[in-house]
Amino acid sequence: MSTTVGDYVLQRLRDWGVEQVFGYAGDGINGLLSAWQKADNQPRFIQARHEEMAAFEAVGYAKFTGRVGVCTATSGPGAIHLLNGLYDAKLDHVPVVAIVGQTARSAMGGSYQQEVDLHTLFKDVAAEYCETVMVAEQLPNVLDRAIRIATARRTVTALIIPSDLQELEYAAPSHAFKMVPSSMDLSWSASVPDPEQVDRAAEILNAGDRVAILVGQGARGAAAEVTELAELTGAGVAKALLGKDVLSDELPWVTGSIGLLGTRPSYELMTDCDTLLVVGSNFPYSQFLPEFGKARAIQIDLDPTMIGMRYPFEVNLVGDAARTLRALIPLVRRKEDRSWRSGIESNVTRWWEVMERRAHTSADPINPELVFHELSARLPSDAILAADSGSAANWYARHVKIRGTMRGSLSGTLATMGPGVPYVIGAKFGLPDRPCYALVGDGAMQMNGLNELITIAKYWQEWADPRLVVAVLHNNDLNQVTWELRAMGGSPQFLPSQELPEFPYAGYAKLLGLHGITAEKPEEVGPAWDEALRSDRPCVVEFRTDPAVPPIPPHATWDQMEKALESIVRGDSDRAAVIKEGFKSKVQEFLPGKS
Repeated sequence: MSTTVGDYVLQRLRDWGVEQVFGYAGDGINGLLSAWQKADNQPRFIQARHEEMAAFEAVGYAKFTGRVGVCTATSGPGAIHLLNGLYDAKLDHVPVVAIVGQTARSAMGGSYQQEVDLHTLFKDVAAEYCETVMVAEQLPNVLDRAIRIATARRTVTALIIPSDLQELEYAAPSHAFKMVPSSMDLSWSASVPDPEQVDRAAEILNAGDRVAILVGQGARGAAAEVTELAELTGAGVAKALLGKDVLSDELPWVTGSIGLLGTRPSYELMTDCDTLLVVGSNFPYSQFLPEFGKARAIQIDLDPTMIGMRYPFEVNLVGDAARTLRALIPLVRRKEDRSWRSGIESNVTRWWEVMERRAHTSADPINPELVFHELSARLPSDAILAADSGSAANWYARHVKIRGTMRGSLSGTLATMGPGVPYVIGAKFGLPDRPCYALVGDGAMQMNGLNELITIAKYWQEWADPRLVVAVLHNNDLNQVTWELRAMGGSPQFLPSQELPEFPYAGYAKLLGLHGITAEKPEEVGPAWDEALRSDRPCVVEFRTDPAVPPIPPHATWDQMEKALESIVRGDSDRAAVIKEGFKSKVQEFLPGKS
């Protein structure tokens, strides 16, 4: 039996070590699907409920395993559906390869069914590499380059294969003019900046009295080096949200997340420092960094195209985070005055006390902060967490303490709704022996999480560890946008756009053969988590939460919060007045500018 182009594509993926491809079938990839059948489903085809979910699953797989994620879809609508997940990968710098079908070459340009200009469609999202295979001899080069570029540049690449070509006999590139052979090796040396630049960075760190460090996901392989440098300089370390799992929150000088969803200690760290070192982060919100001119700043990043942005950095070090820090550390003198560090640790201790008080503030019926507070201490030290976009991201950022080998992520830059559940599905296929937790709002759950419960029901019995918990904040409100309307626009909730229909999330899980739990009172939160964590199958935990609990920004003043809460009073004055007074008594000491 001859080898088809479809056969060869799968063989080359196996040679690259690709173990699964997330996708959805369609006649534009029939030649690949036939090849999958002949190949005994290797690499394994993981069937999502929608192509967007397949892309999100590839992103989750890549984020949590560190390997390239691969997704596939048919021509036309299938390729279009991939886009949101692919943009999530591109903006969060995650290596994902999309393999999509196209109408037959003989029909291209003829306004044929499902014919879409895929090069134009993927022009931006796969800007680093997007290629159509027109003859068999283009393989393996184009596939190898798609994988190599996605991995090396931590981005999205796309391979377009017309449907008729998939079924033709494969012919390798020959030793001839205008043929492009290829090779498999994927290795390169980690770069280190010039010693002169490292010396300049050390001089700045040594001159500073109040050093702050901000780490992002690019520092994930440099946790030991960041820790050593922080000890030498007496620095506090804040974490961009995509870098939340870089350092343990048990360290007393780790101030937690930064930004609108961040912590008060991180805000104070940036406000008061005189020296800033940013490692592996492209955190975009410069208003949460020191005032311009107040701090001398250094950036370390592997990507030269992302260096020097967001702040007027004095020294920009292009290189691998761990190796660059190892070159820097011997040049940095230990600071004997530890008063700056002591103040940071005091602020962090106070923050966690405030978080506990806020979690136990009364609400109707359950304070969503209590849900995350009760989860944090119960999490296994090897847990994988995915928070969805929305108010759930606030509580994940502030209440969940990272420790051990925990991993956590979310849609950091695109901030799209819906990746929480597919992220953990992708993680489960890459790391089937680790417990996974998706923390989502009911808006994201209704958007697409419900359908991906079917995917979980289809595959969960194959996972070494069956624990996969989906926690749903059930408040019938698109809560993050509601609070943005109140805080930014000063307007009350616009119900036609914000109110969600009622749905029995836990009951639906049970219909699928999964476990389902509902918590409707504060005293049920802890026991619900305990039951979910010991479940012998994936579980949906539905928490009836209060949509009127405000996600207080770290830089908020009481006057600003009072303005937001006044908008609730206009909507439901009696209930809102109680909420307002409760938060005023519990939180006012946490806010500057209190009356």
